[in-house]
Amino acid sequence: MKLTDKMARVADKTGASIKSVIKMLAQSRPCGRVVAPEASELPLVVLGNGPSLSDTIAQYGGVLKSLPLLAVNFAAIAKEFTDLRPRYYVLADPHFFEAQASANVERLRRALATVDWPMTLFVPVSRKAHAHRLTGGNSCISIAAFNPVAVEGFGALERRAFSSGMGMPRPRNVLIPSLMIAIRLGFKVIYVAGADHSWMKTLEVTEDNTVVAVQPHFYSDPDDEKARITSVYSNIRLHEVIHSFYIAFKSYFAIERYARSRGVRIVNVTPGSYIDAFERSSLATVSVRPDATPSLRAENTRSNSV
Repeated sequence: MKLTDKMARVADKTGASIKSVIKMLAQSRPCGRVVAPEASELPLVVLGNGPSLSDTIAQYGGVLKSLPLLAVNFAAIAKEFTDLRPRYYVLADPHFFEAQASANVERLRRALATVDWPMTLFVPVSRKAHAHRLTGGNSCISIAAFNPVAVEGFGALERRAFSSGMGMPRPRNVLIPSLMIAIRLGFKVIYVAGADHSWMKTLEVTEDNTVVAVQPHFYSDPDDEKARITSVYSNIRLHEVIHSFYIAFKSYFAIERYARSRGVRIVNVTPGSYIDAFERSSLATVSVRPDATPSLRAENTRSNSV
């Protein structure tokens, strides 16, 4: 690498680091840490909502039900939710916390109200005070918070921010904070299912220059939710969509680097997934001790500030 290229790289890292520190000082808040004792003997399965999850549940439902699971977004409205009984749930999109809830968010609220097993719901720290709107005061659901603050820059800064929970790789979608939460929970092996991320197959530009970006799920989206998503994308241009994809896939490589530094394995078990950052395998390789009895405890330690 030429000296000028090295200097430019250092300058970029310096600028990104300064920006990240400013964002953490302005936006991040100590939010404690949830510790999963079962992490010492069991892997966690993070469930994306991609279309492949239907086949995964049909084929490996027994394995999934024997492991701690983390679900995201509208998974609770799927018929499989109460059968899988995930112990962790992550919501990140501001849409879930709007005062005027959409019809689909109302469906989510009703579904969460039926949870009758211990579950921890993770929400952005700025939304924690309003999370009761989503749970309806369900005593089975504990509320925990995370900082969805993007941190980029020098490796030492990133690792410190990630370890303290004060920041994470750019959280372009809910899978990114979910994986960072999974690492902070203490799991040493994390499987990722239902993370197809094959949105590029569905990209289309109509004759009136409208960008169509379909993101199918393993469950059927109601018509009102489809209409909302169409409205959200109505003024988004193709280069913005592609750049968004770039941010997400780049963030996975940042997560993989950090995971390896912590001795954590992230294994993508999603058939046909477009994510190329993690090692690949299948849930067919997973074995679970029949006497394992996972549990949960909360540790109210404060995160170190940066």
